[in-house]
Amino acid sequence: MASNEGFLTTEQREKLKIATQYAETLSSSPKSPTSLLSEHLIKVPASSKAPTAGIAVRHVRRTHSGKLVRVKKDGAGGKGTWGKLLDTDGDAHIDRNDPNYDSGEEPYQLVGSRISDPLDEYKKAVVSIIEEYFSNDDVELAASDLRELGSNEYHPYFIKRLVSMAMDRHDKEKEMASVLLSALYADVISSTQISQGFFILLESADDLAVDILDAVDVLALFIARAVVDDILPPAFLTSAKKSLPESSKGHQVIQTAEKSYLSAPHHAELVERRWGGSTHITVEEVKKRIADLLREYVESGDAFEACRCIRELGVSFFHHEVVKRALVLAMEIRTSEPLILKLLKEAAEEGLISSSQMLKGFARLAESLDDLALDIPSAKTLFESLVPKAISQGWLDASILKPAAGEDGEVHNEDDEKVKRFKEEAVTIIHEYFLSDDIPELIRSLEDLGMPEFNPIFLKKLITLAMDRKNREKEMASVLLSSLHIEIFSTEDIVNGFVMLLESAEDTALDILDASNELALFLARAVIDDVLAPLNLEEIGSKLAPNCSGSETVHVARSLIAARHAGERILRCWGGGTGWAVEDAKDKIMKLLEEYESGGVVSEACQCIRDLGMPFFNHEVVKKALVMAMEKKNDRMLDLLHECFCEGLITINQMTKGFGRIKDGLDDLALDIPNARQKFTFYADYALNKGWLLPSFDSFSSAATLQTVD
Repeated sequence: MASNEGFLTTEQREKLKIATQYAETLSSSPKSPTSLLSEHLIKVPASSKAPTAGIAVRHVRRTHSGKLVRVKKDGAGGKGTWGKLLDTDGDAHIDRNDPNYDSGEEPYQLVGSRISDPLDEYKKAVVSIIEEYFSNDDVELAASDLRELGSNEYHPYFIKRLVSMAMDRHDKEKEMASVLLSALYADVISSTQISQGFFILLESADDLAVDILDAVDVLALFIARAVVDDILPPAFLTSAKKSLPESSKGHQVIQTAEKSYLSAPHHAELVERRWGGSTHITVEEVKKRIADLLREYVESGDAFEACRCIRELGVSFFHHEVVKRALVLAMEIRTSEPLILKLLKEAAEEGLISSSQMLKGFARLAESLDDLALDIPSAKTLFESLVPKAISQGWLDASILKPAAGEDGEVHNEDDEKVKRFKEEAVTIIHEYFLSDDIPELIRSLEDLGMPEFNPIFLKKLITLAMDRKNREKEMASVLLSSLHIEIFSTEDIVNGFVMLLESAEDTALDILDASNELALFLARAVIDDVLAPLNLEEIGSKLAPNCSGSETVHVARSLIAARHAGERILRCWGGGTGWAVEDAKDKIMKLLEEYESGGVVSEACQCIRDLGMPFFNHEVVKKALVMAMEKKNDRMLDLLHECFCEGLITINQMTKGFGRIKDGLDDLALDIPNARQKFTFYADYALNKGWLLPSFDSFSSAATLQTVD
């Protein structure tokens, strides 16, 4: 050939021989191919093309771009190469359009998927069943859906979900849940599963109490209802109590069920009808039906039809209400008395109204004669004439007369007259307060009565009347109680008043079925409002019988106070006068005082205090105003306090309490304000001269002055 380019020179042949000798070593040597090749690098002349013959041909290829490309061991690889025969070491591309495509050649790939939990699926399914049941009240459909769902081993969780959902709803849903459990018992859900479901609920009672304020009481009622309906054995309570920690809410639930519901007189009827009964008739509806049937009877005179209507009500435990309303009607419509006595006599002779229900009806009317006399002035005289007639006809037990006889003769009668007069006046004052919401006027009226020894009776009347009304009146009663404690009621008066209320809790529950829970809320609210100290609850409990419903009410009140965020929740239990928590009110007071101190108008500041709507908390205004005056060294705050006192916005008791709280905290205050004691002495003397403080504060101020001198 004209050119010997492409032929190997002698030197190149020697290099090729060396490369051939190491060819097999390159593929198996622990040294990397790169290091081996580097020992035999080929030097290329600057004017020549890169030679290829001197390199191990199996390991280096020249691409069309002129670059050296290192290949896989054993050759047959690298960019721009075909590879060797049967080479499967590289990433092979499988063409699904290839006629010879085989799906078996596809690489295996593990696909992750979520494993569904059967219990989670079951819980989701039962929620829809329960929601549908609450909307259509179809027991058969709910039972059928639960059967079709299967997973019988998860039925205890159905019970937990059903009861927990009902607990956060109205009485109608609670009653529906109890009815459904009774329908499913033994047919769909076994007795063992029902016990397991309720035990799961007890274990989760602490969590339920976070969202449901009265969870302990409601769950206790569900358990009591299950025992009364014979779907839960009484032995369950004993075994569950042993399995639960004494400090748990579940343990409290068992205690509440045993003491408040299952040990109460006529507990079966009380529990059965607590949520309106299986017919979903509320207490108010029953009372309305009783009133309607008595009116119809007076118009028609058909005693047989009236007895049939009473029987159809299906509330034998509530027949005392029939007796009471019948007697009231006889007093209101004098011409109806013979008909009323005839009806009650026939109902007693037929056994429709039991002797105990008859006696209870008369007793309840006797207790409410003072209130009734406001509408029927001659109520007491008429009642005293009806009792002998009923006894002489043989359908009223003569024991109704025994409580009227006093052992201490005339003194007892005089005391009764005095108490009776006070009760009449108290009821009138309370009714006026519910209409006017005027606390100062009520306090003046009470002071005019001049009977401070009956303050506990007034408290009992106030709360009893409020419990039978709407949330507005309940909130007003709690606010009034705070004001009375500051103005004229001692802590002892309030403790004794609550003791009287709790001693008669079982009788109150005859008219107000939710009386136990309402009383617990009033007690808890009194503690939150600083009307009572937590230790006072122990004092109240010690004055009650150990196993009475009143003792359990105190226990429930303690549970409410111990719950998370108890303060805010209890303050809002009836909507709240302002809807603010105590801390919110303190912030509002601080802001309005800062605005006034920076140049505000007295009238605007007074209006802001009035808008707070917390007259029982005005001592905080006094306290913060005095502290700000000391800090800012600005006596302008005294002008605001003077205006508030002159307008009657801050009472002398509230003013005295505010000054007293400053005095109690002087030692701590002096750490931030060195001359706090001197300032306070000046303010106290000024207030005494202006008449802002009670005369008893004189010695108090003097003591502070003496301490300053020392």
